[in-house]
Parts: sequence; structure tokens; C-alpha cells
Amino acid sequence: MKLPRRQFLHLAAAAGALPAASRFARAQAYPTRPVRIVVSTAPAGTADFLARLMGQWLSERLGQPFVVENRPGAGTNIGTEAVVNANPDGHTLLLVAPANAINATLYDKLSFNFISDIAPVAGIVRAPNVMELHPSVPAKTLPEFIAYAKANPGRISYASAGTGTSLHMAGELFKMMAGIDMVHVPYRGTAPALMDLLAGQVQVMFDNITTSIAHIKAGKLTALAVTTATRWPMLPDVPTVSEFLPDFEASAFFGIGAPRRTPTEIIDRLNTEINTAFTDSKIRSQLAELGTPVPGPPAEFGRLIAEETEKWAKVVKFSGAKPS
Repeated sequence: MKLPRRQFLHLAAAAGALPAASRFARAQAYPTRPVRIVVSTAPAGTADFLARLMGQWLSERLGQPFVVENRPGAGTNIGTEAVVNANPDGHTLLLVAPANAINATLYDKLSFNFISDIAPVAGIVRAPNVMELHPSVPAKTLPEFIAYAKANPGRISYASAGTGTSLHMAGELFKMMAGIDMVHVPYRGTAPALMDLLAGQVQVMFDNITTSIAHIKAGKLTALAVTTATRWPMLPDVPTVSEFLPDFEASAFFGIGAPRRTPTEIIDRLNTEINTAFTDSKIRSQLAELGTPVPGPPAEFGRLIAEETEKWAKVVKFSGAKPS
């Protein structure tokens, strides 16, 4: 039977609208059950806090529990791999952290490619570190420290939370750009590293500002510079490393990712809700203690991940670091 032209056009238009309507309906129905946010580190710490903060916000906005699941191990690779292999339906998400960019080069054989196997959803925050010294080091400014380090090659030790961590890589980036030789001393976490810095067992550390600021204000540590591109409001008189070493930047970044092939409409909905969180005064005040929010579309967060992966690949190769 031959349909009249007008009826045919109406039917064709309706058929063309079905996929879009289906996608819209799927996004509106999401989530249909509790959502896991996998954190690839142990409880406590910045990543865990951000996952719980965003999880609570998304639970309230989307009407299903967003439950944080800590899956530490293998330098965050165990938790990341669990998300890579999860059903791509938006009900398993990953708290993306600096280790994901660093591990792409640090580990020779991974069962996944982070950039292609995890879909970027939304950035949350960029967190600054502070370069700090034990007061016994005879330097009060960054140029003084660089001069002291060049005069004492291999005699200065810097602590980190472990091989391949963002704190370790910040130190290696500084060594590379300043042309100095320092000895890396890895610890099993930030707390023991900071304890030995306070005791003078090591001389330098690149640490999260929120962890160290009380010791800095008490005069127990000397803050030489912050690692972000601009000065940090919590330490307004402390310069940036880039004021002396142009283009130095070593802030930690955090965000949300999902398994590849997660429907675009679900990613977009999550992105919208996370970006909306930055307009909430309570969320803003909590994030302000950690760093600078990084709102934007998924593609923008994807570009950040790619840029960080490329940057840290150069530093890993320079340092010769291997997984511990």
C-alpha cells in the first residue's frame, strides 16, 4: 500500500525522534538502583572526602544512594580496573585522582588504558601542594634553596607518600626543572612522611596544604612556595614555584569517571548535577578548603586528564621511578 506523502513524512519524523526520545527517557529514569563510587585508596584522604561529598549531593539530587566503595591496592590500579570492567550503565563510577595519570607510564603492563577505557564525566577540584622545609635547612626563599641544593648535591632528602604518588612526582618535576639532585625517601602514606619531616629526618616535602598549614603557621615548617599556577588564598604571602621556575605546575586533580560506553545522556546528566553542586554555598565552602573547583563539560575534564598524563609521563621517565 502506498502512503500519502504527508502521512509518510509524519511517520518518518516520528521514527527519527524515537532514538532521541529513548535516550531522554533513559537519562530521566537514571539511576534505577544504588550507584557505586569506587575510590582506589583507603578511607580518609582527599579522594575519599570528595567522593563522599559528591555522593551525598548526587543522592539528594537523583533519588538513589551513591555509595562510596574503597578498593585500594596496586597504586590505585585495583579499583580502577574494577570500574573499567563494570557494566557501563552509570551505576559504577570512579573517583579519578592524580595516580591515574601517573600510572599510565609508571606501570609497564596494565590491563587497561585509562584514557580510552574510562569516560570523563566531570572535574571536581584542583588541589595545591606546598613545598616545605624543616627549619634546619638554611634557606628562606626558593632561590636560596636552589642555590643550597646545587652546593650540596645528593645531600638533601625529600619525603613523599610513596613511589609514584603525586607528592613524589612534584618533587621529581622540581628536580628536573631546577637542575638539582635530591634523594627521594618514600613512605607508606603522608602521615609518616610528615612526621619525619617535622622531626628533621628528611629536609623537604611537597605536601597538601590542608595537611601542613597548621605546622607552617606554628613555625614548625618553612613554606617556600605553592605548586599551583597562582598563589593560594590560605597562604597569600607564599609565592608560587612558577614565579621562579616558569611553567611549573603540580596541583592534584580530582573528578568523576565512568566505564567507556556509558551512555552519553547519563554522563551528561551526571555532569550537569556535579556542575550544579558548585553553585551551592555549602559545597563551595567545603571545596575551598581543598582547592579550586573545575566545572566544565566532560570533554574539558577529558582534556585535563590527557594533559596530566602527558606531563607526568615525562617526569616518570626522567625520574626512572618504578612501582614499589
